[in-house]
Amino acid sequence: MADRIISMRHQLYDTLKARGEISLPRPGTPGDWTHILKKIGMFTFTGLNPEQVQFMTREYHIYMTLDGRISMAGLSTKTIPHLADAINAAVLGLQGQS
Repeated sequence: MADRIISMRHQLYDTLKARGEISLPRPGTPGDWTHILKKIGMFTFTGLNPEQVQFMTREYHIYMTLDGRISMAGLSTKTIPHLADAINAAVLGLQGQS
């Protein structure tokens, strides 16, 4: 189980680094996402604010605590791209782009 969660952390980090707008000077979702790799355990803080969390719930049907804490154990290879898209959209402020 621990190895699977570590794998999910790496996949989420890599996917976030690959997202972003083409027009940005540096590809990837803006921000430093290394904290995802540094933490251990079944949960991690995304660093998102309550407005970004509410956007993700409303537009992408992703649920987490308002402080941005999400279950890493609940992720899978199939759900990580959707989560990364939602985080990217929330960080970039892309309202209604689901």
